[in-house]
Amino acid sequence: MLATLKAALRGPRRHARTAVLAALAAVFASGGAPAVAADFPTKPVRIVVPNPPGGASDVLARLVAQHLSQAWGQPVLVENRAGANGNIGAALVAKSDPDGLNLLLMDASSLASSPALYPNLNYSPLKDLAPVSIVAYSPHILVVRKDLPVNTLPELAAYAKQHPNSLSFGQTPGSITHLAGVLLGQQMGFSWMPVGYKGGSQVLTDLAGGQIDAALNSYLATYPLVKNGSVKMLAVASAERFTPIPQTPTVAEAVPDFVTGSWQGLFAPAGTPAPVVDKIHADVARVLALPEVHQRLADLGSEAVDKTPAQFSTWMQEQADYWGKVVTDNNIQLM
Repeated sequence: MLATLKAALRGPRRHARTAVLAALAAVFASGGAPAVAADFPTKPVRIVVPNPPGGASDVLARLVAQHLSQAWGQPVLVENRAGANGNIGAALVAKSDPDGLNLLLMDASSLASSPALYPNLNYSPLKDLAPVSIVAYSPHILVVRKDLPVNTLPELAAYAKQHPNSLSFGQTPGSITHLAGVLLGQQMGFSWMPVGYKGGSQVLTDLAGGQIDAALNSYLATYPLVKNGSVKMLAVASAERFTPIPQTPTVAEAVPDFVTGSWQGLFAPAGTPAPVVDKIHADVARVLALPEVHQRLADLGSEAVDKTPAQFSTWMQEQADYWGKVVTDNNIQLM
């Protein structure tokens, strides 16, 4: 194998990097892979969050990064690259070297819906990224400005019908909360006046300030505003009453089978050697099992989800099929 690497390095310059990467891939496929994976990482690691600071992905990335840095003895840095429903940051990671040093943390369902929403993407979310781990799940909650004269989901629907096309809904175009909002209005017989934002944290800022009327957003990022009285919560989009807020009705109690949430996933570039992916997955699982991290997730209204990289990959395809149908059935197009 050493001879293969030396030969690759002697090749023409424009082919050398490709040949070296191919030779290294062969090393990982050989018996040397476990030793290399065991030493990972030997350099700083970057976690790209394709959303502005303060949102669910950002909060979780910084929590995980802190503990991974301690476990790995290497800096784990969080970098925010917002825009295009997460595709700017996702493409950055997808095109990075497949060495595990550049990772992506974002809402996995939003990533899975991107092929249907962005037919001309310069990368494939399902082919150019390797699912590593679902970090946490948090249901979406439906919230409105604190002085909106409604207190339940049925009251909201009645108000929207009495004031057609005037109820503003904050959304990140192309996000799952956008698609879920379209479905919710459709199934309850009214239409929102959509207001677009780059990220959920900006939606919440304007909702708390009274600039918009309503939003669907992750419990993790939104509930602190409910607790301090900045916004009013009407319903939670979990399958059953959510343990931290058992008094809050589910959306499904008014709209059967309506369930949505934020599945925060960690991804590496496709082609990252399986032993490295498995090591990152295992180390993240150990972080999530730490009592202080487990408690922090619970405090945030979130929970760890145990899926292997292979299971996560299957789940991503299922999400792509489901949300792709929503996009097609409702002719949702992004400008």
